[in-house]
Amino acid sequence: MSPRSEAAFLLRRLGSSTTSRRPIHRPISPPCRSRSFSVTTILASSPPPSSNSTSTSHDPAFTTVSPDEVSHFNALASSWWDPQGPSRILHLMNPLRHDFIRSCRSSVLDDPPPPSSGLRYLDIGCGGGIFAESAARLPSTSSVTAIDPSPEVLSVAKAHARRDPALRSKLTYQNTSIEKLPVPSTPLDGYDVVSVFEVIEHVSNPAEFLDRCTPFVKPGGWLVLSTIARTWMSWFTTNLIAEDILGMVPKGTHDWRNYILEEELRTHFLQKRTGWAEPRCMGVVYVPGLGWKEVNGSEKIGNYFFGVRRTTESI
Repeated sequence: MSPRSEAAFLLRRLGSSTTSRRPIHRPISPPCRSRSFSVTTILASSPPPSSNSTSTSHDPAFTTVSPDEVSHFNALASSWWDPQGPSRILHLMNPLRHDFIRSCRSSVLDDPPPPSSGLRYLDIGCGGGIFAESAARLPSTSSVTAIDPSPEVLSVAKAHARRDPALRSKLTYQNTSIEKLPVPSTPLDGYDVVSVFEVIEHVSNPAEFLDRCTPFVKPGGWLVLSTIARTWMSWFTTNLIAEDILGMVPKGTHDWRNYILEEELRTHFLQKRTGWAEPRCMGVVYVPGLGWKEVNGSEKIGNYFFGVRRTTESI
C-alpha cells in the first residue's frame, strides 16, 4: 500500500466512534480506532449542570476518576520527586506553568486590578506535589489546597512537603477527588487559581469533570490546565517516540484517544457554558537538552496550556 493510500485508509478509520478501555501497556501501533477530530466529540457528553437532562451532577456516587489511571500513577509514586526519573518531564514543565498563570492574570486590565498577593490556589490532581509546593513557596500565595485520588502518590507528596517547615501553614493535601471536595458556600469563597495540570486527558468524562471543577473558581479567578492536542503529531511524539521508543515517559501514561483539542475547550466554555471569558492558550514543545519552550501555534499539534476566566455565576 502506498503512503498516500495508507494515510487515506487510516483517516477513514479515524471517523469511527468505537472506544475501549485503555490497556496499561499498548502495542506500537497508530491510533486507528480513535475518536473523531470533530470539535464536539470529547466534551459533548455532558449537558450544563442546570439542565433537566439525566446529568450526573447530583449523583453522590458519580466519579470521573479512572481506576486504571489511579493504579498506573500509584506505581510511579516512589519516583515522583526524582528529577531524572519517570516524572522528569513534569519537573521541567513546572516553570512554564507559573509563567502561564502570570500571563493570564496580567492579561486583563480590571479596575481595580486583581490582587497581587494573598492568592488562594486549588491544585486538582496534584500528584506528588511538584506544582503545589512551588505555588506555596511564592510570596504572593496565601494558601494552596492540593487534592489527588491516589493515596500512594499523595503520601509521597506529604512526605516531601514535611522536609520544608515553611510549607506547613500554606500547603494542605487532601486524598480526595473533585467530586468529594465540598463546594465553596459562596462564589467569593472560591479560589483565585484552580489548576488542572496534565489531568483532563486521564479522566473518564472530561465535560463532567470540568463542570465539577468550575464552581471552585471565584469570580475574576482563573481555571488553568494543560493537556495535549489530539493530532497525528502528538501521537507520534508522545505515544510512539516518548513512550514506546525512547522510554522518556512510562508506557501506558497516555491514551491518544483521550487528548483534547484547544477548540474543544473553547467551545465547551464559551458556547456550551456561560460565565466564562478571556480564554488564553500557550503552545509548548519539548526540546531535548533544552526543556520545554513556548512555540506559537504549537497548541494545534501537541502540548499546550489553556486558561479561562470566570466572570459571573457559571453554568
